[in-house]
Amino acid sequence: MSKHSLEDIFEGFNHLTALIVGDVMVDAYIWGKVERISPEAPVPVVQVTHRERRMGGAANVALNVLAMGATPLLCSVVGNDADALIFEELLHKRGISDEGLVKSPHRITTIKERVLSGSQHILRVDSEHDKNLLAEEEDLLLERIEKLLPRCQVVIFEDYDKGALTPRIISETIRLARSQDIPTVVDPKKRNFFAYQQATLFKPNLKELREGLKTDFDKDDQTALQAAVHELKERLELEYALITLSERGVYIDAPEEHYLLPAHVRTISDVSGAGDTVVSIAALALALQLPPRSIAALANLGGGLVCEHVGVVPIDKARLYEEAKQNLLHA
Repeated sequence: MSKHSLEDIFEGFNHLTALIVGDVMVDAYIWGKVERISPEAPVPVVQVTHRERRMGGAANVALNVLAMGATPLLCSVVGNDADALIFEELLHKRGISDEGLVKSPHRITTIKERVLSGSQHILRVDSEHDKNLLAEEEDLLLERIEKLLPRCQVVIFEDYDKGALTPRIISETIRLARSQDIPTVVDPKKRNFFAYQQATLFKPNLKELREGLKTDFDKDDQTALQAAVHELKERLELEYALITLSERGVYIDAPEEHYLLPAHVRTISDVSGAGDTVVSIAALALALQLPPRSIAALANLGGGLVCEHVGVVPIDKARLYEEAKQNLLHA
């Protein structure tokens, strides 16, 4: 995989700290059985068997960073509400610091509630506020970022278009990180797609790449993909672009080299959260200064592994290590 052994790399993850800036949320699940249709409306009646709450959005990136052995420092804005207390409790249970969290009376904490019967997704209910942060909220969040940044070896922007990542937060954080030689890694969404000027690594999926550049090309057209990525890198002044291509794998474009790595054949249960896993592993690999092909290979492998589970789950480091060995990623 590099001049370091796979053992060295996986051990190296344990000594990293990642600053994660972005939109956090609670992923809530209601599991139940459907045995009849409601007499009140033509909808299924779900008899609840159990409920679960998980950390979602940028918080799922924090979970993936933690699962890889590294330390996550999470910076975001939540509401000053009961759901924020639930979110904080989820953080504390995992031993994740809440010192980067800003509570605002002007927002509500984002909750995405899913109703499932078996593996069948029946309904999702979203409670959220997706307007950009107010100036005073930006000030408070930037204070947290500036304080925590010197402890970190990489910054991850996890953008869900919920308003925590504003052009000012993005540009100021990249400026601060560059001044301290800390690489920045971006999992973008539509609203701020071109706000991440001079980020180190930018990781859109194919749909986001096409929408961002307002272009369209066949997913199998390698030449068109390379041209689009070249345009993306020029416009944003990026060092690396890592494009996730779903069942086709990943494409990485780095200085002087680029690779298309095919996906590993798997039984796919749910693609939710795969992008969070990919960006987490890519960021940690970048912080260890691994070569581009190794960054893409590990991220590709990890993204596929989490798709075998229903719902949003973090990566299993031990399994990733075993699969990396089997796939000779250290060769």
